[in-house]
Amino acid sequence: MIQDISPKIFHNEYDPGAVPAAGDRFIFLIGGRLSVRIDRERGTAEIPRADEVSFAADEPVYLFSVDGTGYYTVLGAGEERIPAGYGLHGFRELFMTRLEPKSDVFALFTAFHLIEWYDGSRFCGRCGKPMLRDGRERAMTCSACGNRVYPRLNPAVIVGVRNGSRLLVTRYREGPSPNALIAGFTEIGETVEQTVRREVMEEVGLRVRNIRYYKSQPWGIAQDILMGFFCEVDGPDEIRRDDSELKYAAWVTPEELELQPADYSLTNEMMSLFKRGELPEI
Repeated sequence: MIQDISPKIFHNEYDPGAVPAAGDRFIFLIGGRLSVRIDRERGTAEIPRADEVSFAADEPVYLFSVDGTGYYTVLGAGEERIPAGYGLHGFRELFMTRLEPKSDVFALFTAFHLIEWYDGSRFCGRCGKPMLRDGRERAMTCSACGNRVYPRLNPAVIVGVRNGSRLLVTRYREGPSPNALIAGFTEIGETVEQTVRREVMEEVGLRVRNIRYYKSQPWGIAQDILMGFFCEVDGPDEIRRDDSELKYAAWVTPEELELQPADYSLTNEMMSLFKRGELPEI
């Protein structure tokens, strides 16, 4: 999955005193796209180095580090900050092709999460006054009323529904999309197990049983923490698809299942287990 970057180690400890070194990286988010140089022939993604970027001393915002490399941004930066040879690329380009180093692709996904949070937290949701970056922890504090906010995580589920030797596979309604599994956000007052039942019923009209947790994944492009579950269909297996969300939903065998083009997602890992005949017992 995208976060599996071993032997490298992701460090998300907040360090407000961090200063960019020449080999550190700068990630710019402009119009929903990220600054990166993609080489299709070599299958690589390269993020601008600090010694390629012009910035004032008080501008860099520290995001996180991977091993000894720090990752920074400049909030509100325009395209003029992007060094020559780099471009702006959306997540579909990054997601549809496996690129190396994987640690930098993970950094792009995670930086998107943090930069979006910073940008959306410029003003207080209580009184409307400007928010300031906290000097002790990763938080934004209101300059007037003292309201403090932290980076947001949206809990969501990925659901692999089994029906004997078949798995329920879907495709989202909007745009070209690879195979996926049932997915959705946890609502107020729900357990994640209740989310599993509700989302399966809403999207394909099926009841499920024997819900078993599998694994989790941070998914920065939607500010999610994804939780994967396997379960079994309970009762009739006729699919009643919600056409407002899905354009495809079907029971497939391992031989029929086509995986996603890159191995970044929890969804793809769960489908891969099914395709290899390695699903956990439920």
